[in-house]
Amino acid sequence: MRAIRSGAALAAVALAVAGCGASAGSAGSADDGRISVITSTNVWGSVAKAVGGDRVRVESLINDAAADPHGYVDKPEDATKLAGADLAIYNGGGYDDFFAKLVDAAGQGAERIVAFDQSGHRDTATHEDGEPEHGEVNEHVWYDLTSVQKVADLIAKDLSEVEPANKADFEANAESFNTSLDGLIAKAAEIGAAHPGGKVVATEPVAKYLLDAAGLTDATPPDFSEAIEEETDPPVLAVADTTDLITNKQVLALVNNAQTETPVTNQLREAAAAAGVPVVDVTETLPPGVTDYVEWMTEQVTALSDALAGT
Repeated sequence: MRAIRSGAALAAVALAVAGCGASAGSAGSADDGRISVITSTNVWGSVAKAVGGDRVRVESLINDAAADPHGYVDKPEDATKLAGADLAIYNGGGYDDFFAKLVDAAGQGAERIVAFDQSGHRDTATHEDGEPEHGEVNEHVWYDLTSVQKVADLIAKDLSEVEPANKADFEANAESFNTSLDGLIAKAAEIGAAHPGGKVVATEPVAKYLLDAAGLTDATPPDFSEAIEEETDPPVLAVADTTDLITNKQVLALVNNAQTETPVTNQLREAAAAAGVPVVDVTETLPPGVTDYVEWMTEQVTALSDALAGT
């Protein structure tokens, strides 16, 4: 489940930041002349850096590849950073609610970009009894390359409003970035063309939009996916059904979220190894040593393509 700091605690942090005076301002563009961009994760930080180049100073609150963004608990210094930010970027869709609350409490002066809102995917509405009205919506939109392109364009627009003199550079950077993603979208489509009707199972639906772009069907039983996403134990029958798909080679690959390791996901990896079903690891944030979004996504698309090449 997502760990969110209470509203009272956030209010206290905001008051503390307000009393910091020059210290709070040191996090903003006045410090070194660059535009201050604060993001929830290094995924969106890498997109901002690609568009802003040397004219932005990007700080991401979550950089650790081993961290679970769902369970992040904000720190007082996070609010201090946001107090001086020019631009705040986060995922939205319920993925990083902690960041939205921080922006509300301490980053009112920052322009904000919510990636999920740019994606066109419908947010989950609920009835009074708490049940989903339209079904669950996958919030992992950084795997939706078209949505990432929209975010890049919006970053260029917002940065240009802060520094109009560099508008041409920001727009050129966004265009170059988006052209690279066009190449990845085409490469993903080639996977589907080579494996029409191909099915995979996933330990967690993190890469759903990439699988969609590749024309692959996630055959994971819904009860299994939902339990893993909510960090609860999957029903025994769902685990058995998922394992059978692998053992009986009814799927082309196991797509594994390397940042969510449990005895059940390890069991699936072992079943895949025994059956000779390839395992494709994906992550929610950039892995160690990688700072470039296009490089990261290229590696993941290539890994998926290579894994299926031998099937």
